[in-house]
Amino acid sequence: MKNFNSDKEAAEALQKAFSDLKSEIGKVIIGQEKVVDLLLISIFSRGHSLLVGVPGLAKTLLIHTIADALHLSFNRIQFTPDLMPSDILGAETLDRDRNFRFIKGPVFANIVLADEINRTPPKTQAALLESMQEHQVTVGGQKYALPEPFFVLATQNPIEQEGTYPLPEAQLDRFMFNIVLDYPDYASEVQIVKSTTDGSVKNVEPILSAEEMESFQMLVKRVPVTDHVIEYAVNLVHKTRPKSELADPVTKEYIEWGAGPRAGQYLILGAKCHALLHGKFAPDIEDVQAVSKAVLRHRIVSNFKADAEDLDNDSIIEKLL
Repeated sequence: MKNFNSDKEAAEALQKAFSDLKSEIGKVIIGQEKVVDLLLISIFSRGHSLLVGVPGLAKTLLIHTIADALHLSFNRIQFTPDLMPSDILGAETLDRDRNFRFIKGPVFANIVLADEINRTPPKTQAALLESMQEHQVTVGGQKYALPEPFFVLATQNPIEQEGTYPLPEAQLDRFMFNIVLDYPDYASEVQIVKSTTDGSVKNVEPILSAEEMESFQMLVKRVPVTDHVIEYAVNLVHKTRPKSELADPVTKEYIEWGAGPRAGQYLILGAKCHALLHGKFAPDIEDVQAVSKAVLRHRIVSNFKADAEDLDNDSIIEKLL
């Protein structure tokens, strides 16, 4: 693990690494700067992310490019209705000496792309639960540690519902961020068409090693936070719960279920990293607000009235802020 003389030096190194990473990713991915920022924040915060967007927005390419820039091992799992848990985790096989030997599955990588995660049944989706939370898998009563750092970056198509299986709340809660990809603006799309049809090859140079990444993750954890910022984050989470004494009137009107305790933890972790990346040595309320939608949008369940009034979760969160 890389050592720095002080946390200030480490913070400055993190800011430079973040800038260099964005430059390398920008060689391949045009636009989507906020999406890239949130993905990198989740990685530096040791969290997992779910990318939601229509086909053709380069979700898979984005994750692959980030893996290249981070110089980490990368495996892609294409989720299909017939995918089995052993296809993800691995399985015990009988070798030529008639001894059982564990063959590792594709989950044994630093970055795992779970492509179209909602296309496989809940039994297979649940195979990721232990690996996402404990960074290990259990097969045949034996525990196997996953390589560190370890991230699951999943993609999901919000349009097609036929042949899909909505992620259970327990698994959604394990994703630090739910990141929505929208269509690129006109200027960006013109540049995308130019750069992808001219025959040129964009090479992404690795910026960080696994050891440097782990050092920066520990730095993010050490960032001090004042009580009033923590209280703001916890208060925001409580405002999403209809039965809480701190519930907002908007919550009682439009929300069926609110966010759990993990939301507060991820709000603070995300705010710490956001502050560091923007030259601050401690987060403030603006840093919490900057990551609030990505943290909360998949943790609240709106009711029928919200649907009838065409209010999505982002609109409700804006009212709570």
